[in-house]
Amino acid sequence: MSIIKPFRGFRPPQSIVEKLASRPYDVLNSEEARKECEGNPYSLLHVTKAEIDLPVGTDEHSLEVYLQVVKNYNSFKDYGWLVQDKEEKLYIYAQSMNPTDDNAKWQYGIVACAYSEDYVNKIIKKHELTRKDKEEDRMKHVRITNANVEPVFFAYPAVDRIDEIVASVTSKAPVYDFIAKEDGFGHRFWVIDDRAIIDELVELFATKVPAMYIADGHHRSAAAALVGQEKKEHNPNHTGKEEYNYFMTVIFPDNQLNIIDYNRVVKDLNGLSKEQFLAAVGEAYTVEDMGTEIYKPSKLHEFSMYLDGHWYKMNAKPGTFDDNDPIGVLDVTILSNLVLDKVLGIKDLRTDKRIDFVGGIRGLGELKRRVDSGEMKVAFALYPVSMQQIIDIADTGNIMPPKTTWFEPKLRSGLVIHELA
Repeated sequence: MSIIKPFRGFRPPQSIVEKLASRPYDVLNSEEARKECEGNPYSLLHVTKAEIDLPVGTDEHSLEVYLQVVKNYNSFKDYGWLVQDKEEKLYIYAQSMNPTDDNAKWQYGIVACAYSEDYVNKIIKKHELTRKDKEEDRMKHVRITNANVEPVFFAYPAVDRIDEIVASVTSKAPVYDFIAKEDGFGHRFWVIDDRAIIDELVELFATKVPAMYIADGHHRSAAAALVGQEKKEHNPNHTGKEEYNYFMTVIFPDNQLNIIDYNRVVKDLNGLSKEQFLAAVGEAYTVEDMGTEIYKPSKLHEFSMYLDGHWYKMNAKPGTFDDNDPIGVLDVTILSNLVLDKVLGIKDLRTDKRIDFVGGIRGLGELKRRVDSGEMKVAFALYPVSMQQIIDIADTGNIMPPKTTWFEPKLRSGLVIHELA
């Protein structure tokens, strides 16, 4: 069962929260972060992407950047931009992609600390591989700040009683409530300071939630757990109750999460003419020309393709995939096996420079733009995976192919921070 605990979070005053809360470190490059922070000394990007405060071109993984990280982080606390709660709390964080709509869909996550040993023992389950260089980057960030500055995005199988408690807490006015100017997404935040409610939530996770699933933030999870293990090994008086045994998460019920498509663009047709390529694709798919208007897949195993100014509907033929295989049933697997590998000769999605990936948040118009510009030759749009598919893969110990899931909205960083001591 899952262990969570409250913590004494560092949080910004209400007056600056909208300026301080930032998009996560991995959705912006250095140039974009520098531009986003112009005229805003409060932005947490000064901590999560501290190279923006150093000369343009500074290597973001250099020692001077990590030293700037800790300098900026300590300054935020010294200036009173981050203030620690006096007692351990749990928190609730809600997000919406269309907050001004009367029928806006909000997702409500519990902000808590997860137990590092649960990651090691696979009670916290992953569905993606991590890269050692990215793990080490995040580990350096955790070590030098001695904090989880950004949370990890978790999911859990929904529990009615937890939903009831969350609904009760969020029926009251939030501590923070703002719409981010960069993307128009809404963010609300509540502090749970009633000890009875905190204790009940901890108990519910311990008795009703058999596992938690990393939705977004595999590298942050790995880094936090590994730093916890490091600190354990270097502490001869380790008891298991130290704060470094835990890392900060926002945990959402699985039935509230929004997964969008993650699409592919390819630079060439592997030496084939358009006609040869369509014929090769037609061996495994039924292919229908849908004309020049954008066509979006409407169900599992249906794809759309943009080639030479036309959109095509593609349906994988029966017998070309296995619905009983948690990996084989994924549309990313079907496309990779039947087209990207077999027809286009793309063997490794992680390393092949002929392919790129486009998050569905950009819309299918971005696929059309990149093909029409001549940068790419063909684009493929996929139907998004479901949360149940992710759970099935994680439960069976499997790993998803690269660039399969895109969760939106992303967690805002800076609403609360967890220190390891």
